[in-house]
Amino acid sequence: MSAVAASRRGKRAIKPSTVLVTIAVVAVSAVVLLPIAIIVLTAFKPVAEVNAFPPSLFPSEWTLDNLKRVTSDLPFLRLTVNSFVFAGGVTAFALVFDSLAAYALARMDFTGRRVLLIAIIATLMIPFQATLIPLYQLVADLGWVNSYAGLIAPRAADAFGIFFLRQFFLALPRDVDAAARIDGASEFRVFRSIVLPNAVPALLTLGLFTFVNNWNDLLWPLVFTTKAEMGTITSGLTLLTGPSGIVPHGVMMAGSLIAILPLVIAFLFIQRRFIENIATTGLK
Repeated sequence: MSAVAASRRGKRAIKPSTVLVTIAVVAVSAVVLLPIAIIVLTAFKPVAEVNAFPPSLFPSEWTLDNLKRVTSDLPFLRLTVNSFVFAGGVTAFALVFDSLAAYALARMDFTGRRVLLIAIIATLMIPFQATLIPLYQLVADLGWVNSYAGLIAPRAADAFGIFFLRQFFLALPRDVDAAARIDGASEFRVFRSIVLPNAVPALLTLGLFTFVNNWNDLLWPLVFTTKAEMGTITSGLTLLTGPSGIVPHGVMMAGSLIAILPLVIAFLFIQRRFIENIATTGLK
């Protein structure tokens, strides 16, 4: 009787709603992962199979020719270094400047703070393309075209990052700040020793978003660099387009596969803190 009862309890544990949710999750995951699977599988296909019709998902013969062409047709090592310098430099500067501005807007009382915050948020509604030409003229006047400074400096601070960190700083209790100030700590000491250590999840989250956005950016490097050796991986892949607009899809997929690997590695390193920040968002 006990075995029958246990069997019945096990059957009751599986609800139809659970089955439907599982099927929905698997279906959505398949749709999301399908483009990634196409990139990976196409990168290892021979040219004949890439251009064959009807197309096939899995290659009948695996080859590394596409990966070899990426490294031979492009200065791939230099492009990779440029991408790391560009995305990493923007991320580092943005975290510093955004956190300083966010701290001032969240934890300090000064005249015009609310107006300044509204002005910063308002810039989020201005399309990036509208400021591209003025920014290029400014960078050109400074002589920073085809330089790391021209790529990094205009993006050294970001309105979204300031607003994001401000909201996180507002959620931190002010009692420790007040105690530190009574003990004689300066405003910068409070920021560096008290606020920043408690904001590590938010900083990691913002750093991940900033790094990914700049690593994948195509328009910005294309506009601010005119030399192939100063391009990034994303802009360098456009050089693979042949005459009459012919695109070697296999080589392009191989380059894209290599380009996304650093992003996957970066996310794997900080995913625990990233998920922790998302889970605690909105909690007081």
